[in-house]
Amino acid sequence: MSSLFYRVAKVVSVPVMHALWRPRVRGMEHVPETGPAIIAANHLSALDSFFLPALMPRPVTFVAKNEYFTGSPITRLIMSGNIAIDRDSAGAAQAMLDAAAGVLNDGGLFGIYPEGTRSPDGRLYKGKIGVAWLTLTTGAPVLPVALAGTDKVLPPGASVPRVHRIDVTIGKPMTFEGDAAKARDRREVTDQIMDAIRELSGQEYVPSYAKRPNS
Repeated sequence: MSSLFYRVAKVVSVPVMHALWRPRVRGMEHVPETGPAIIAANHLSALDSFFLPALMPRPVTFVAKNEYFTGSPITRLIMSGNIAIDRDSAGAAQAMLDAAAGVLNDGGLFGIYPEGTRSPDGRLYKGKIGVAWLTLTTGAPVLPVALAGTDKVLPPGASVPRVHRIDVTIGKPMTFEGDAAKARDRREVTDQIMDAIRELSGQEYVPSYAKRPNS
């Protein structure tokens, strides 16, 4: 995302967001002023990738499915500067991780939802190990983030946002040691990250992967 576009988007979106959804943000002091970091958040709504970058003091890059980049003009505007990926392609997962590693190696903030998809029922589901691969490969710290209320703003299947307060809680940076090539290390790191998100969000944890919604 270009710095000019980011500044313009912030000027336009932040006042509207504060007026409609009155976001409460805790832990902003944990976001580093410079250097790479992984924003690892729970995922409740399609608008999560709008709220998080709009509230962060620095640009945040996300990976999102192709459909978000070919939908309505508003959706395309919101997703500008993020990375489109075909989730059904054979190499989608590795392509996403490689793109994310590039963002982090360039000193940027990368946003990821370890659950891999939106929660179908508001609970927190088992995390996929890509987030662990990223932090162990790049050395970037992980900031666990808990979102609340975004599922009330745009519930699954809804097309028009509703007015509802949202909360964002950012935890302390987490750093890890381990071998990104070892499945056991990736699993242990991912579980620690999910535990941190659960502590921040207070969600009930489900020790299985969430099913991908149809929309």
